[in-house]
Amino acid sequence: MIGTTGTAYGAPRTGIVERVGEPRPVDADIVIPVYNEQEQLAESVLTLMNHLASSQIEGWAYTWQIVIADNASTDDTWAIASRLASQYPGRVRAVRIARKGRGRALKLAWGESRAKVVAYMDVDLSTDIHQTGTLVGTLVYGFADVAFGCRLFDDSEVIRSAKREFISRTYNGMLRMLLGASFHDAQCGFKAMTASAARHLLPYIQDDEWFFDTEMLLLAQATGMRMYEFPVRWIEDPGSTVNIPDTVRKDLKGMWRMNGTLNRMRVAATA
Repeated sequence: MIGTTGTAYGAPRTGIVERVGEPRPVDADIVIPVYNEQEQLAESVLTLMNHLASSQIEGWAYTWQIVIADNASTDDTWAIASRLASQYPGRVRAVRIARKGRGRALKLAWGESRAKVVAYMDVDLSTDIHQTGTLVGTLVYGFADVAFGCRLFDDSEVIRSAKREFISRTYNGMLRMLLGASFHDAQCGFKAMTASAARHLLPYIQDDEWFFDTEMLLLAQATGMRMYEFPVRWIEDPGSTVNIPDTVRKDLKGMWRMNGTLNRMRVAATA
């Protein structure tokens, strides 16, 4: 059953073991999933919060809440997250999740949201936060169901290593060639969905880790959702802890699984 816009939906609450602050019926929940990010969490959250407080300069007006989703950190990340949520009630809330996995963190944080739009961005703020208005406003004002940044358009401004550029272009090329993806960048950590789109998609997304983004976009495309992909300004975080070989292996496994899923959806649609 599809609920009403602005109500909690989706993931079971049991995956979240601790909360500071409660979901609010705002225009947008902006989730920052984190794992062992004690060094940069506070600075990033305060930078984003100060920017959002003056978001009208982007040409969009919307109410918001930042949600820090700590997925089983073993350092002081949760202490910092809970302190920020206590210091800035209504603007920042924090949830602590029992197990690792960015996809899991997003499912759980988005799943209890009361916002009209659910979004996320990486804690390193690699994507220019001045583009948050485009990400969120496009959905708040009804122009699309899913919005996401792209680092691979000709007019995207990207600073990153040649190795990561090659891996990204190869992976996204495979998605287009093998799975018929119409989008260009599945992996940019700058995405948003309407509450309605999230209610439709979250129950069917199986991956709990890095393939979550790809699966979300493929399912959105397959179900005919309106998707808006826009060029971003993006700077690689040299301190990223992503395990590239492990991520590539899991992405290939996810692509194999999604090929079967999409084929079954096509068969069902013609039955």
